[in-house]
Formats: sequence, C-alpha cells, structure tokens
Amino acid sequence: MLQGMTDALDALDPEDRKLITLARATRARNAVPEGAAVRDETGRTYVAGTVALDSLRLSALRTAVAMAVASGAKSLEAAAVVSEATAVTDEDRAAVRDLGGPATPVLLAGPDGTPGTVVTAG
Repeated sequence: MLQGMTDALDALDPEDRKLITLARATRARNAVPEGAAVRDETGRTYVAGTVALDSLRLSALRTAVAMAVASGAKSLEAAAVVSEATAVTDEDRAAVRDLGGPATPVLLAGPDGTPGTVVTAG
C-alpha cells in the first residue's frame, strides 16, 4: 500500500474507513461501477452497488439510502461512495440530504479505496 493512501485512510474516523471498505468490497464483489455504504443514526450500515436493469437504474448511493429507509432508518450519520467518478452527483447528494440532512458528510473514494473528496449533502 502506498504511504499517501495509508495516511489518508488513517486520517479518517474508523467508522468512516469502514464505510469505504464496505463500499469497495461491494463494488468489487458485484463487478459494478460503484459501491456505496451509509451509516444510520444507530450505527447500522447499509451497503449497495449500482442497479442497472432495463426497467430500473439507481446509483449505488441512492440504492444504499433506499435500503436504509426500507429498514426503518430515521437519519444518516455519513455516506461513502467508491467509484471512478471525480464528484458525487447532485441526485446522490439529494438522497443523502433527504434522510440525513444537509450537513451529512459524503465521502468519495477511488476504486482502490483512497479517499478523495468529502462533501456535505447540502
């Protein structure tokens, strides 16, 4: 592992590192463009990959938020996306904002798990 990647991961809260690890594993296991994970107000995590059906298309993050809602989550503490993208889409941020509020952090990491940017859902 490169030293820069280690330093970036070490700077994150352990629970946020866990979100990136879960999102990365889901992306790799399912061979999808994105993996995402969210943590609710009780500390439970929800993990999802990109959904690309003929009749339904959802980003990994929107799918993870939907899973949290369907499981009874009342709020989100944080979210993470692992992708080759360089930014979190407005639609993804809106989904996180709807459940977690505008201050909810959204971490974006590269396919190797290296943290990139952190934005808020707002």
